[in-house]
Amino acid sequence: MTDADLVARAREGDPAAFGELVNRHRVAVYRAALAALGSHAEAEDAAQEAFLSAFRRLASFRGDASFKTWLLTIAWHEAINTRRGLRRMWRHMIEPRRGDHGDHGYDDESDSIGSIAAAASTPEQQAAYQALSRAIRRIIRGLPPKLRDTLLLAQSGDYSYDEIGAMLGAPLGTIKWRVSEARRLVRSSLREEGFGDIAVRR
Repeated sequence: MTDADLVARAREGDPAAFGELVNRHRVAVYRAALAALGSHAEAEDAAQEAFLSAFRRLASFRGDASFKTWLLTIAWHEAINTRRGLRRMWRHMIEPRRGDHGDHGYDDESDSIGSIAAAASTPEQQAAYQALSRAIRRIIRGLPPKLRDTLLLAQSGDYSYDEIGAMLGAPLGTIKWRVSEARRLVRSSLREEGFGDIAVRR
């Protein structure tokens, strides 16, 4: 049964149909909220609010975009509303994942910096990578919000650029530019702080 079929049944009062939609898209909605909030507990709360909001607004879904895209847009706005007034530590890293080029339009570089600490074999390497991770989190927090949000969503690997564009209300070309520019700024800052020679591959 397609999402459209389930939406039609849910509109007719079938709670099981909407429950199936929740099950299908729970992970994607949660990860979008997590990208915005950086807190698992707050992401869970925002995801629940997003599903409640979607249920209340189901009659307004016209099918111009897929149900998933419509739902993710609601989830992102819920998460942003939750984030307002809060300060969060951003735990996502900037390097493109292997194989991210192609459809996404950026070069194949080293694996996510967030995963490289596990490859360190000595205490000195562990310390160096922990320092690198702290620097990246701090630099990402200092990015302009539009660049930061786009980067975190893209780096999660869960969404196409089209879906990110729908969530953020920006055209595809703008989304690609924001990701490229955010990565450029973070890499530049890392080089200025003396991390330019660190490159680890699995």
